[in-house]
Amino acid sequence: METLKFKTNINCGGCIAAVTPALNELKDIQHWEVDTTDPNKTLTVKADDSLTAAKIIGILKEKGYKAEKV
Repeated sequence: METLKFKTNINCGGCIAAVTPALNELKDIQHWEVDTTDPNKTLTVKADDSLTAAKIIGILKEKGYKAEKV
C-alpha cells in the first residue's frame, strides 16, 4: 500500500461532497481524506501501488479541482 499526498483547492465540506463519489468509486483506494484546515488543503490517499498520482489528479480535474503531488 502506498500513501499519496496532494496539495489541492478542495476547501470545504461541499467540495469534499463533490469529489467523494469519484474517489469512492476507485477500488484501488483504501482510505482518503482532505485536511481543509491545512493551508495546502492536503488530500491524503492510501491506495494500492497500482493507482497513480496522475489518475487521482485527473479525476479531481474532471470534477473542477486542482491537485499537485507533494
